Order: sequence, then C-alpha cells, then structure tokens
Amino acid sequence: MAQQNMLHRLMRRSAFLLLIGVYASSVSAEALSLPQDCTESCVTPYGAVLGTTADGTQSYSNCQAKCVVFDPNRLDGIYTGIKWQCVEFTRRWLIRNRGLTFGDVDVAADMWALNSLTRLRDQASVPLKTYENGSPQQPRRGDLLIYGREFLGTGHAAIVLSVDYRKGIVRVAEQNFRNQKWPGHYARSIQFISKNGRYWLLDAYLLGWKQVPGGVE
Repeated sequence: MAQQNMLHRLMRRSAFLLLIGVYASSVSAEALSLPQDCTESCVTPYGAVLGTTADGTQSYSNCQAKCVVFDPNRLDGIYTGIKWQCVEFTRRWLIRNRGLTFGDVDVAADMWALNSLTRLRDQASVPLKTYENGSPQQPRRGDLLIYGREFLGTGHAAIVLSVDYRKGIVRVAEQNFRNQKWPGHYARSIQFISKNGRYWLLDAYLLGWKQVPGGVE
C-alpha cells in the first residue's frame, strides 16, 4: 500500500511538472516570436491588460509605439484589427457597443477620411459626421477622436467614453498611446474649453471627432 501511494504521488508530480514545462515552452515560444521592439523598453509587457471600460471592453498593451505584430484579432469571428493597435481597440469597441464596424485602414490617421460605418446586423451603411477640433458640435459618448499623421507618422484613434461639460473633461478609451495601466474604467482625461460657441479639446495633433448622427445605442 505504501509503495502504491508513493507511486501515485510520483505520477501526480510528474504530470504537474509536465504541465509546467508545456506552459513554460509555450510562453517562451510566444516571447521568441515577438519582434525586438515588442519585448524591449516596454512600458507594460506586450499583451498585458491595461484596463477595462465599464461596458467590459479590455485594452491591451502594445509594449511601446514602435511595436507592430501582424497578428489579426477577432471578436466573435469578426475581424477587429491588428493586435494591439489603436485601430483594433476602436473597431472592437464599436462592434461590442454599437454593432458597427469599418473597413481596414493603413494607419489610424486615415480614419479621418471615413464617411460611414457598416451596421453588422444588415450590412447597411451608417453615415458619419466629421467635426474639426474647434467645432460648434460638442463631442459626446461614442465619438471617434482622430489624430493626424504628425503623431508618430501614423496618427491615433480613441473612443470618447464620457463628457463632463461642467468640469470641461473628456474621458477616452484607447490602445497603444501611453501603454500605461488605466486609472479607472478609462485610459485618460482630456481637457476641453468652450469659447464663442465652439469646443476645443486640448490635445496635440487632434484633428477632431467623427460622430454617428443621432447616436446608435
């Protein structure tokens, strides 16, 4: 009986060590497959969760701005973009929260040329309105903030989560901007001012915002 118990313990220990070895090998293989720009000088390790919006959309670290991994991500089988770029997060948030998506773009700044989104349930075209920074149209939840190519040669995109008109603060969600852990259910706050009936978001390289007329909730 004592020999049988010892044998069982040895078998369990061997199985445990085997599982650890398989896990370590998979992690090592993943790390080795990443480009050098995605493993060195990371603000937060590549693929780590930076934060989660109140609706449950997670943002992942892209290590740092130079990191590019041509690995497509999908949500429920729907293409969202290249991990873990800002465009991928923007498209994934729209799919989850609005049932909308848009076609592929070379870089985030190209989203400024978007005139419509595609509604997933019927593939209908949903128009987008374009408002330059300093527009009379105030930003609102679900707007797409688009930044010019002057920002790192690619631009940037973020989603407006909330607007506090009393405090003059817009809270946004995004990926591959600072790659830092979020302070709450949002990535960062952007101050804005209202002057002569126009709204100015005080953020460098911001072109303006894209808005679905009437909203889609």
